[in-house]
Amino acid sequence: MSVVDRFSLNGKVALVTGARYGIGFGIAQVLHEAGAVIAFNQRKQEDVDAGIESFKEVGIEAHGFVCDVTDEAAVLNMVSTIEKEIGIIDILVNNAGMIKRVPMLELSASDFRQVIDIDLTGPFIMAKAVIPSMIKKGGGKIINLCSMMSELGRETVSAYAAAKGGLKMLTKNIASEYGEYNIQCNGIGPGYIETPQTAPLRAKDHPFNKFIIGKTPAARWGTVEDLKGPALFLASSASDFVNGHILYVDGGILAYIGKQP
Repeated sequence: MSVVDRFSLNGKVALVTGARYGIGFGIAQVLHEAGAVIAFNQRKQEDVDAGIESFKEVGIEAHGFVCDVTDEAAVLNMVSTIEKEIGIIDILVNNAGMIKRVPMLELSASDFRQVIDIDLTGPFIMAKAVIPSMIKKGGGKIINLCSMMSELGRETVSAYAAAKGGLKMLTKNIASEYGEYNIQCNGIGPGYIETPQTAPLRAKDHPFNKFIIGKTPAARWGTVEDLKGPALFLASSASDFVNGHILYVDGGILAYIGKQP
């Protein structure tokens, strides 16, 4: 098999959580382009319906499911349904997540727990649900959407940073515990990415826009397109000896101390 052929996902089933739009949608697109059948979930039926329509608009017949990733019974039911109706999940992308930008002293314990539950416990539940069938099939790929906050702290994101730091270590532990079964678990750590949610911050004269461009050696925001190649690599057999790794796609921010004032 050539190196190029190893990037093919023909015959694979990929489940991308929370893929209705943004980064998850882009990752699902590239996995489909490489040959995978796409399944995704959202917590509400209307979001599933909107996601199916969005995928149809780009020529993808995706399979949508209503499921909350923090509900273990619902997750097990969804995974069982996918296995019966589509096939065993070869690729799991834990994309679903949330952030609350609140100073730590103003953040309630319940809000802290909500972020941890979705951003860390959810990926644990999802991985736990797919690993048994991956073992029986002889392997699989798990990709966790980590963050630069898996490495760095920043004002107002204490819960998110705690969750993403934990997700980095969960990634390493899954790799350690199940690598012998030909299961590779890796993470992608996006930098600051152009999405609808970041549009207000990217206004040319916005202080945060200037801050990010100044802190990024690439001198620009990242795009969803920048994440597609890394995602395909980690989902394909091209990465069969890469395990427990967090691939930061950040334009060099984590490597850069910043310009001297």
